[in-house]
Amino acid sequence: MRLIEKVWFNSHPAKWLLVPLLLPLSVVFWLLSYLRRFNFKVGLSKAIKLTKPVIVVGNIGVGGNGKTPVVIHLVELTRSLGLTPGVISRGYGGEAPQYPYLVTSNSTPREAGDEPVLIQQRCQVPVAVGSDRIASAELLIAQGCDIIISDDGLQHYRLARDVELIIVDGKRLFGNGLLLPAGPLREGQWRLATSDLVIYNGEVANSAKNLCPSIQMSLAATELCHLKTGERINLVDFIDSHACVNAIAGIGAPQRFFDTLKKHNFVIEIQQSFVDHHSFTLADFHGFDDNIPLLMTEKDAVKCRGFCKPNWWYLPVDAIFSQAEQQVLRDKIKAAIPRGVHK
Repeated sequence: MRLIEKVWFNSHPAKWLLVPLLLPLSVVFWLLSYLRRFNFKVGLSKAIKLTKPVIVVGNIGVGGNGKTPVVIHLVELTRSLGLTPGVISRGYGGEAPQYPYLVTSNSTPREAGDEPVLIQQRCQVPVAVGSDRIASAELLIAQGCDIIISDDGLQHYRLARDVELIIVDGKRLFGNGLLLPAGPLREGQWRLATSDLVIYNGEVANSAKNLCPSIQMSLAATELCHLKTGERINLVDFIDSHACVNAIAGIGAPQRFFDTLKKHNFVIEIQQSFVDHHSFTLADFHGFDDNIPLLMTEKDAVKCRGFCKPNWWYLPVDAIFSQAEQQVLRDKIKAAIPRGVHK
């Protein structure tokens, strides 16, 4: 974990030096954010309403909250309602030949970004990336999509939305509660009360839930997938023969991944964290024993398939909701869809 993240989330002693130094920048950040929201509120800037419903999945803090599993869950949920979803994303880290860029089965993370490639490969759903989310959404609508799911984009106010979902890490919550860069927040906690629904990833105290309408989810894994062959093995069966593993994670909250492995009774010999959206090369893995399974996240796996070794596996995770909470989410989406369209 980077030092600044330790200051944000773990109350590292360096906070006494860094937070006072960064607070003036946080004030500037707040002012610019406020002016931008104010422009939309008074009509100086216009939000654009698309011809199809839009679901925005975002957060008020920086990465690692569980947005991507929620987006994948929403793809399946909207399909169950008889809809044809499409996903738009900024495509962070990608360098596509043109924008908006339509992600295909042949697209690479270098072109489209890791999360869009993951979503397209996992769900076989149309995905478009680009900084202009309106243009990306219109491209998907032209492809036949009748509902748009925006992966992130909570602060992209130019895109009018019919349903707004905010994902919060139940463990880290809001860190020190300060705005960037002194803290991890893009917007203050007041923003939760303006959304349609807050989804807490993991257990959280009831005092936090009282801020707004909310439900809870968990991330569940049942099997491991081999990078080279695509072979899938049940976690229990895998652990029976390979309890000792190495692990890497280049996501927003890598410790969550390592904790998940330990919860499933893996013994991790070496674990190594990388920054979110890290662009992996084979040199990043020189310190690992090729005779011990190396486990990684699905998001990391899409960037490593081109040079993976026979002992590399990834852990797909799914967003899990109780029946009651799933119904709350389903009702929010159905309310945004024109009558007669959904099942």
